[in-house]
Amino acid sequence: MSEAIVRERSATKADQWRERITEQERSGMSVRQFCKQQWLAEHCFYGWRKRLRTAGPLRFALLEPSGAAISMGSTVELVLPTGERLRIAAGTEAATIRAVLEALRA
Repeated sequence: MSEAIVRERSATKADQWRERITEQERSGMSVRQFCKQQWLAEHCFYGWRKRLRTAGPLRFALLEPSGAAISMGSTVELVLPTGERLRIAAGTEAATIRAVLEALRA
C-alpha cells in the first residue's frame, strides 16, 4: 500500500479539510471553481472552513531541523487552524514569538 494512501487514512477528517482549504487558498481559484475541480460540495467546504476557523486551541509540533537548514537561515511556518500562516525567521527572539502568539489568541 502506498505511503500516500496510509497517510490519508490516518489523517482525521478535520486535517483532510484543513489541507483542502489551504490548497484552495494557495490555488488562487474561487471556492466554486476549486470545489468543482475537486468534486467537493461547496456547502461542505464552507461548513468545514467555518468550523475550522472557530476551532479551539492552537496545536504545535516540535520541529528539529537539520544543521544545514539552520545554517541557511531558514524559516519555520506555522499553519493555524484558521488557515492563517505565521512565518518565523531563524534568529527570531522567543519573546517576540510569544507576543505574537498571545496576540493571536486574544
